[in-house]
Amino acid sequence: MLRRWLMRIFSGIQPTGTKHLGNYIGAIRQYVEGQDRGEAIYCIVDLHATTVQYEPAELRARTLDTAALLVASGLDPQRCILFRQADVLEHTEMTWLLSSVTALGELNRMHQFRDKSVAQRELVSAGLLFYPVLQAADVLVYRADEVPVGEDQREHLELMRDVARRFNARFGDTLVVPEHRIPEVGARIMDLQDPTRKMSTSSASVEGTVYVLDEPAAIEKKLKRAVTDSGSEIVRAPDKPGVTNLIDITAASRGVTPDAVVEEMRGTRGYGDLKAAAAAAVVEMLAPVRERYEELRADEAALQDMLATGADKARAIAAGTMADVRDVMGVGPPK
Repeated sequence: MLRRWLMRIFSGIQPTGTKHLGNYIGAIRQYVEGQDRGEAIYCIVDLHATTVQYEPAELRARTLDTAALLVASGLDPQRCILFRQADVLEHTEMTWLLSSVTALGELNRMHQFRDKSVAQRELVSAGLLFYPVLQAADVLVYRADEVPVGEDQREHLELMRDVARRFNARFGDTLVVPEHRIPEVGARIMDLQDPTRKMSTSSASVEGTVYVLDEPAAIEKKLKRAVTDSGSEIVRAPDKPGVTNLIDITAASRGVTPDAVVEEMRGTRGYGDLKAAAAAAVVEMLAPVRERYEELRADEAALQDMLATGADKARAIAAGTMADVRDVMGVGPPK
């Protein structure tokens, strides 16, 4: 296995749903920071989106929406590799080969599979079960050292690491065992109307979800109506999930510590001031993204060209890994 001096970072993002504040703080902003820390590879995972019911035309449109949003947020195709998953066939080949070292019991125990399979009314697809194997292939085919993920993906990341170790133990030291990177602040942004639940693309309330492309007035309205807790003390505590969420949102949006926000709020009039501070911080953070997004999304040809160029770069890396994987597994002609 080749050794690199430069750390390689990989992450994938679903093109489904409208991206919200939790996506932005927990994932997208990490992507932008990753461009300065190593060789950054980011993938819009359209293949993952086919594991549940979807409309093909909407999937294509959402993929371009996501590409425009990522670039508007600060991803620079000259400083990172940004591409569409289905354009690099090595992802699907790697998925099949990794299935030989992935235990069925492990897949059955994944919380995401159990939750989504219960929600599926017509068909629980095999793709839903194999979702974590494709996710492992996404990362391992690039021999990534680090994967920026939200707290909810820790389980899948641990499976990915187990699969890589099992492969290396059986076939020799071929794959990199990746490390996760979870943000210290804002790893779990909660629903504003139900702060015991994570802000979610699929199951959140509209009133409790701040979307990245929301107008400032909508952001202010949602945060003003955010559910808080009994009492008036502004502290982070297990029995104050609503206040804790607002503190974390403010801290993450400003790039400061939660303790700094708590200290600033001492002597204020209470929750109303905290909500106002959170709204101002979020509006200031997201305004440039929304403005640039509109310009980028209007030029679909440029977005397609950008994704195709990124796929060429990604394919060159993935092909090298697959050549080594086939060789050690005895699949296809020898190198």
